Amino acid sequence: MDKQDFPLIFEHSKAGRTSYSLPELEIEEFDLKEEFDPVYIREEAPDLPEVSELQIIRHYTALSKRNHGVDSGFYPLGSCTMKYNPKMNEDVARMEGFSHIHPYQDPKSVQGALKVMYDLQSSLAAITGMHEVTLQPAAGAQGEWTGLMMIRAYHEANGELNRTKVIVPDSAHGTNPASATVAGFEAVTVKSNEHGTVDLEDLKRVVGEDTAALMLTNPNTLGLFEENIVEMAEIVHQAGGKLYYDGANLNAVMGYARPGDMGFDVVHLNLHKTFTGPHGGGGPGSGPVGVSEELARFLPKPILSEANGEYYFEEDRPDSIGRVKPFYGNFGINLRAYTYIRTMGAEGLKKVSEYAVLNANYMMRRLQEEYELPYTQHCKHEFVLSGKRQKKLGVRTLDIAKRLLDFGYHPPTIYFPLNVEEALMVEPTETESKETLDGFIDTMIQISNEAKNDPELVQEAPYHTVVKRMDETTAARKPVLRYNRPQ
Repeated sequence: MDKQDFPLIFEHSKAGRTSYSLPELEIEEFDLKEEFDPVYIREEAPDLPEVSELQIIRHYTALSKRNHGVDSGFYPLGSCTMKYNPKMNEDVARMEGFSHIHPYQDPKSVQGALKVMYDLQSSLAAITGMHEVTLQPAAGAQGEWTGLMMIRAYHEANGELNRTKVIVPDSAHGTNPASATVAGFEAVTVKSNEHGTVDLEDLKRVVGEDTAALMLTNPNTLGLFEENIVEMAEIVHQAGGKLYYDGANLNAVMGYARPGDMGFDVVHLNLHKTFTGPHGGGGPGSGPVGVSEELARFLPKPILSEANGEYYFEEDRPDSIGRVKPFYGNFGINLRAYTYIRTMGAEGLKKVSEYAVLNANYMMRRLQEEYELPYTQHCKHEFVLSGKRQKKLGVRTLDIAKRLLDFGYHPPTIYFPLNVEEALMVEPTETESKETLDGFIDTMIQISNEAKNDPELVQEAPYHTVVKRMDETTAARKPVLRYNRPQ
């Protein structure tokens, strides 16, 4: 697409052209300078384009076509679980009884909405095996911080102020050590073994009287199930620490294994991932947190409770860590998750895990002939390849990702996890057809052959996108964040 196909909105601007008509003013006019400090009043009108409604519609429609989304193409972004968002969820979220209410309303006037949230809390507790759940955290990272603050409050209540360290595997999500630091802990790394799972001997080495918790994702960030999880839980619990479950990968075990049964004390979930809330472009998110019975008194308040058929917000929680978000969670995303759970049912959620694991293993086995597979055991919902073979030919993982754009695919996550050189992290999710998986696999094989026979072709990609290959270092250090209108 070149410039004449997509002229910028300012280039359509003609003096006097408008795209709106306002009703006649029904209130008395007044001088803003009499009401506000003149320093805040514009002396000149803002330099905005003057265009018709049709031109605006075409402008933003063209912009939308530059984006890639689950509704427009395959999106195998490992770790992010970019799964299809059922449109039934959107219909429910737009129902007037949900979309037109306000968080400051009297709880007695929104009992239906409160019942939905209460039932969602109960469903998530059952799915994870936890005693109680709060919907308050806004996203997964805030859920991590919330869970760690409860663990901290637990240790402080027991007088164990010496527990200052949180153990994090070397393959963990980057938010894990970051959340631990923000919560006031010191992050300590535990190594992975040759199979890609936590090294039990190294765990025993780093666990001690100063251990507050072990943060763990299971399946882990390599897409591998931590088979020794029960023994790991015993090691940490015997030392007096707690187990924290990063729920980013629940999509692989939902209905088959529960974090609470594995020995975890705190769980956060990503409703915008596992439970199909849309989360492209950085949001919106929702990060409910579940806890064991002994940690329930530290949950953020208010807690949504029920008595005699009436739902209310319980404030009388003297040991609570306090409120972590205005209002009570991201209601729209919570509502979509509730709809998804009720639509799927218990057996449906198990099928989600089955097909997510089946799709990932099918792709992994077909691609391991062309790309190096660091860990050869069966994976769960995602897997990690390495582009080391292609790198020897002069083609980096970044080049492979750029070349995929020419075929209409969003690339997998690249260069993560950090303990795999030239990593390509692929997560197909459960909703993609075999034909879609085969198309992506064939494209990856084609790119591998191009790396062997014509590496420059891959090195210079993409060729068919609106924006071509950029100087990424300059783009990161000196980004152009505004449109400079030609004079």
